[in-house]
Amino acid sequence: MRTVLNILNFVLGGFATTLGWFLATLVSILLIVTLPLSRSCWEITKLSFLPYGNEAVHVDELDPDNKSTVMNAGGTFLNIFWFILFGWWLCLTHIFAGIAQCITLIGIPVGIANFKIAAIALWPVGRRVVSVETARAAREANARRRYQ
Repeated sequence: MRTVLNILNFVLGGFATTLGWFLATLVSILLIVTLPLSRSCWEITKLSFLPYGNEAVHVDELDPDNKSTVMNAGGTFLNIFWFILFGWWLCLTHIFAGIAQCITLIGIPVGIANFKIAAIALWPVGRRVVSVETARAAREANARRRYQ
């Protein structure tokens, strides 16, 4: 089912959003100042290309033992910088693609996936794209650790 939905996403406009993320990745590589944003761009490019079966998870959820206040502050600064340069137009791209996809009955699940990615597009730094199963396992381990 994931494969069918990923193909449907690509056909119904996912190619445009993925192309936008790929362009943002290339620009962030070319502008040396934005090089720290390149990994986040690439991670969300993968999510935009294959939204079903993958999920964007903050690195603190994946490895809670390595939380760093300095890294989180740096990530916040990079996210603000990201929002100014790329985030707003990538978010709008996902919103417009999601609205266009939700017009048709078959495109509603794909449109909802685009709305989720639109929220991630605003603040992508510090997120990694992992399988849904890995994300679920990390959340369960964190919950067990927190409540024991």
